Amino acid sequence: MNRTDIAKRIEITGIVPIVRAPSAEVATKAARAILAAGIDVLEITMTVPNAVGLLRQLRDEIGKDVLLGAGTVLDADTALACIEAGAQFIVSPGFDLATIQATHALDKPCMPGVLTPTEVITAWKAGADMAKIFPCSALGGASYLRALKAPLPQVKMLPTGGVDVTTAAAFIKAGAAALGVGAAVVDLKLLDKSGPGAITEKCRELVEVVRAARSASGAKG
Repeated sequence: MNRTDIAKRIEITGIVPIVRAPSAEVATKAARAILAAGIDVLEITMTVPNAVGLLRQLRDEIGKDVLLGAGTVLDADTALACIEAGAQFIVSPGFDLATIQATHALDKPCMPGVLTPTEVITAWKAGADMAKIFPCSALGGASYLRALKAPLPQVKMLPTGGVDVTTAAAFIKAGAAALGVGAAVVDLKLLDKSGPGAITEKCRELVEVVRAARSASGAKG
């Protein structure tokens, strides 16, 4: 898939689960639990030990079924290594122009982390495929996203931070193109205590919340 197709698939799915784990083994269990819920997109953060190797492993094992992304990417060299290993999109906690340019040169989408209106506009002008609004909860969550979307309706936004099954509908109604969801759904303590099925169930619940919210608001996806 090219950059446009990948970005569209992420928007259609509407959920980007973020896998941030203490080991590749735990991350793999979480990834498979997410896939079992019918979510065909997930992000492996660079904070996972040997994250690039894990991307390569997951590409070989489940790459036909899931769109793999790399998160917490801080520079262009890391972005290139992740894409070579199988990442189909790149997510950053902040804005780095070189990372966006390197990712786009390989026809993959890039989603830099931004927060203020100025940062959102800067990312949009740089060609960001989605603006990752992070940490969105720190400035009011869905109400802040709605305030950003009012003057910037053309910018696709991926709120991250504070997104869970209780807040997801509000974020969708506020104009989110997709949702970045971390430990509130990809709960490693729950995984350890109750097994992968518990993560799968939480993910399924989130899928239903997003579907209902989009239907109610007439949003795409």
